[in-house]
Amino acid sequence: MNRRFGMSRGTALAVAALAAIVASTLPGSASASAETGGTGGSDHWGVIARNTIGSPVAALRKGPFGTYGVQGPLAAPPYGAGSLGIEVADHATSLADPAEKIDFGNEVDFYNKPVLDLNKLGFHVFQTGENVDYGGTKNLPNIRLEIDANLNDPTTDDYTTLVWVPDALPVTNQWSGYIDATASGYWFLTGAEGTATGCTASAPTPCTFAQVKAALDDGGDAPKILTVAVGKGRDHLWAGAVDGLRINDTIYDFEANGVRALRAN
Repeated sequence: MNRRFGMSRGTALAVAALAAIVASTLPGSASASAETGGTGGSDHWGVIARNTIGSPVAALRKGPFGTYGVQGPLAAPPYGAGSLGIEVADHATSLADPAEKIDFGNEVDFYNKPVLDLNKLGFHVFQTGENVDYGGTKNLPNIRLEIDANLNDPTTDDYTTLVWVPDALPVTNQWSGYIDATASGYWFLTGAEGTATGCTASAPTPCTFAQVKAALDDGGDAPKILTVAVGKGRDHLWAGAVDGLRINDTIYDFEANGVRALRAN
């Protein structure tokens, strides 16, 4: 796969905080206004190198606009003029599993925040017909939260990744509406935490958002967030974009020259 948003194949990113935060509108949902508190738009967003396999790309970019012939709100990013472009290949490494993997996230601003306080999560995605051809209508990016689950089960440790897998998306070659990760798709935990809670990646045990939160609330120490990311892999070839990542009452707008934070009304 050679398309790399005009960049070299190496994982590349330059993130700068925007000087101003302006209002935008979330199609089909509440409007957003400039955030005055919380984590804010910061320079802590970027590729998480230790979670990168191969040489994929997660790059802040303009657009995408279109595809050709598509007009109206779904022809442009839901916020501003930019988005997070993601590209991964499925047969690009010499490893036993040759597929690439990429996480674009924040390892600072969410650290030690309570997992159980999460109540609103989701994003918009630019999906293409080619992506569907490569891996079906469920071939989509994920939300991934590295967490300390703090489970009472002695077989578990202090690390797992809480992963959201979206439902199938039939809309292609344009921006989707907001996809609510708390009400659609499924969630699972990696490693021993998945086994202990029953929320594993394999059917029929993936959990709803409510179920995974209930499983983490086992009476012990509260689970804590380590990092937050949008990612893709390791599975199918994919090239597209994500924008408007929502975490509770903050919407993270990915722009070509930085990440800005908007407060959802």
